[in-house]
Amino acid sequence: MALYARLFASAYDRVLAGSERAGLAALRRELLSHARGRTLEVGAGTGLNLPHYPATLTELTLVEPDPEMTKRLERRVASQRRSGGAQPFPVRCVSAAAERLPFPDDAFDTVVCTLVLCTVEDPVRTLRELRRVLAPGGHLLFLEHVRSGDPALARWQDRLEPLWRRLGRGCRCNRSTLETIEATGFSVLNVEHRRMPKAIPIVAPLIVGCAVARA
Repeated sequence: MALYARLFASAYDRVLAGSERAGLAALRRELLSHARGRTLEVGAGTGLNLPHYPATLTELTLVEPDPEMTKRLERRVASQRRSGGAQPFPVRCVSAAAERLPFPDDAFDTVVCTLVLCTVEDPVRTLRELRRVLAPGGHLLFLEHVRSGDPALARWQDRLEPLWRRLGRGCRCNRSTLETIEATGFSVLNVEHRRMPKAIPIVAPLIVGCAVARA
């Protein structure tokens, strides 16, 4: 498993490169343009979101639980600093699980999760943690794999989920994530149902949107 974790992390950017060029990077950029103030990204992976954050942020905290991904994330942050391409706000990396965030209540104005809620062990606990650390009026920005609205494709997602979860380091491509967001104290302000370009069908359905914690 340790060897596969290293291989997965080393190949991650290359595997996603075609999707990024075909439109996934544009989806990230549009979503992250709405980030404001103190921003937390959970499951930051190798840092593919990093170039897309607006310069107006106050600070950016990147949380990643996987040690192999964290190494690459830290290298990307350091590389941007050395090249002079770093953002004009503080960026820090923190090793932590999304279900147990080491931050006080109301610590952030924006929380970001992209292709993360499909992989966490406990999405309900994770979203409750995200709600806890969001300041009143703060926004949750999400771009996530979800269960297809097409019954035939959803059945294939169910059939292939056990295999895909092993190949994708925990990715459950058949989760009803929008419903879970709404069930854990968030009101969805807007959501678009999109498809991940250049992706195999079972992971192509996406939701992209913004939610706010209910009072």
